[in-house]
Amino acid sequence: MSMKSCLSGTWKHQRWKQHPTHLYTTLNNIVTNCLVKHDITSTNMAIATHSKNGQLDIARKVFDEMPQRTVVSWNTMISTYSKWGRYGEALNILSSMHFNNVKLNETTFCSGLSACARLPSVYAGKQLHGLVLRCGLESFQLVGSALLYFYAKCCEIEEARRVFDVLHEGNALLWSLMLVCYVRCNLLDDALDVFDKMLVRDIVAWTALISGFSKTDGGFDKALEFFCLMRRRGEAEANEFTLDCVIRVCGRLDALREGMTVHGLVIKCGFEFEHSISGALIEFYCACKSIDDGKKVYRGLSNPGISSSNSLIEGLIEMGRIEEAESVFNTLVEKDPSTFNLMIKAYSLVNRFEDSVELFFKMPRKVLASFNTMISVYSRNGDLNKAFELFEAMKEERDIVTWNSMISGYIHNNQHENALNLYKTMHTLSIKGSRSTFSSLFHACSCLGSLQMGKLLHAQLAKTALTWNVYVGTSLVDMYSKCGSVNDARLSFISIVNPNVAAYTALINGYAHHGMCTEAILLFENMVNIGVKPNAVTFVGVLSACAHTGRVTDGMKYLHQMKDIYNITPTIEHFTYAVDFLGQSGRLQEAEELISKMPFEPDGVMLGALLKSCWIWFDIEVGQRVAQKMVNMDPKLISAAYVIMSNIYSGIGKWTEKMEIRRILTDSEVNKDPGYSWVEVNNEVFVFSVEDRSHPCYSIIFSTLMHLTRTI
Repeated sequence: MSMKSCLSGTWKHQRWKQHPTHLYTTLNNIVTNCLVKHDITSTNMAIATHSKNGQLDIARKVFDEMPQRTVVSWNTMISTYSKWGRYGEALNILSSMHFNNVKLNETTFCSGLSACARLPSVYAGKQLHGLVLRCGLESFQLVGSALLYFYAKCCEIEEARRVFDVLHEGNALLWSLMLVCYVRCNLLDDALDVFDKMLVRDIVAWTALISGFSKTDGGFDKALEFFCLMRRRGEAEANEFTLDCVIRVCGRLDALREGMTVHGLVIKCGFEFEHSISGALIEFYCACKSIDDGKKVYRGLSNPGISSSNSLIEGLIEMGRIEEAESVFNTLVEKDPSTFNLMIKAYSLVNRFEDSVELFFKMPRKVLASFNTMISVYSRNGDLNKAFELFEAMKEERDIVTWNSMISGYIHNNQHENALNLYKTMHTLSIKGSRSTFSSLFHACSCLGSLQMGKLLHAQLAKTALTWNVYVGTSLVDMYSKCGSVNDARLSFISIVNPNVAAYTALINGYAHHGMCTEAILLFENMVNIGVKPNAVTFVGVLSACAHTGRVTDGMKYLHQMKDIYNITPTIEHFTYAVDFLGQSGRLQEAEELISKMPFEPDGVMLGALLKSCWIWFDIEVGQRVAQKMVNMDPKLISAAYVIMSNIYSGIGKWTEKMEIRRILTDSEVNKDPGYSWVEVNNEVFVFSVEDRSHPCYSIIFSTLMHLTRTI
């Protein structure tokens, strides 16, 4: 044996011999640590398993009984509570972790900031932000993203922007998050600015922008435009969320051709059986009045979800196909409260109120929306006492829809003062009105002719975020127009950010009603030039303006445009205005010819307009024919027809015929309906007719009137 081997062996032997205790302790510690670590790891896994099964109390008990915990143990418990929506408890665990001097890592901060965002708790989130900076972890991509997500979710837009400005160069994830943040806060110009600066635009960015525009008034065209741009550039492939959004946009735009193209893309991508997508497709086809295509989509589903079933039932109801909706309803095995609410409403639309009430009481589970629906049903049936009883019974649970249902109920039954008084109660209770609240109330003011009350409501509207809302703005324009304040109507129209066809129509009709016909036609032309498509009601205003100003050529042009350009079938109201402006211009034969070519019979209003034109031009031949048609159509029209004919006879000196007409009217004991006028004093409207003595202060009123008459 060599010397080296001997020495080596002797040294090893002496080492073992001299330190046996130390060696045993070291090995024992290693083994113990391994066992402890194994025990902690298995315990963490047990907590995660209990969490997955929803056994949070057991998971917490296991956690509390752990003799030793690692940062993973704490993070597991935090994520457990967050996963099940118990964000406050998640933050309590995080607070205890920090108190016990356990070092927080990037996973801790991500979970904690997510909990703060969902709770939401701005104060706790900002404290965590301070700890992130203290630990120097803000540069970690996931932590930076969690910070931005937290501020975005809490709508702390300035703080979110600061995080983005500091970290976006080293964190590509922040671009899409900042974009989503702006979209969430409806700051679409800022969102577009971020979008344009993005080097790489993923499907999240495109979908966020499309979704943002789809939720804004007048933004549907823009949403569809961005979807088409995404497809052309090929920067991202549409996912189910993108397609869901775009399909609904097509429905809102009544864009059947574009929507069907997107439907083809849905099939190509294999999303046609997704419950959300199928529901969106059914809604789209129903919105485009292509209900049979919606039914095909529904029948193609092997197991239709409640959402898809409700979409089809709602579409059928809107098309007036109540029996088909009822058939679908009766075949459903599973129904939710929304399904019942739809059918309750459907029965009321066809005056099957007993069926509505019966179904309401049969509902296995009633939610607040069910009671709101029933208030509307009772109101539609004219049973305001029961509607109000239900309204009062929901005193502790009412939401804004409950108030709106009752307000609309009063307005539907011409109890406009009660609707306004109910709003006063609502305002006293500090309940904020929605766009439906103000739209209904402005309609009530227009029905009452109460300009003062309308202005008071406008002042309250100005304190809300609804000032620029297109629906409320349209109601405001309509109210001011009908109450005679056209200038206020114009100013209200100007304040609408993106006026739609309803807003333009309200002002056009207002101008026409008050004789500002040139302004009405100019506004119509401006509307068409900027791409807003007119509807049937718009043309009523335009043709009315032409009738008031005698613009026959323009009037006939617009009448033909309805069908030829906009595919709108003229109704009897449109033809009435056409007959009116033809008649007033002396073209009575053309007016008669137009009536004969109509696809429906004329009514008393149309014939009355033509007969009035005969009086203007003293055309006895046409006048006699028209008057005879009016009398044959409805004996109640005898008064109007014969009075005008009497005036025509006197105008051309045929006194014998005039006296004969007067004798017929006297023998028939025909009475002319009295006219009414009204005045508004202290926000209350007082109505008067001839020889009306119903007002409690009529003696003072009459004496004042006599005094004024003598003075004049």
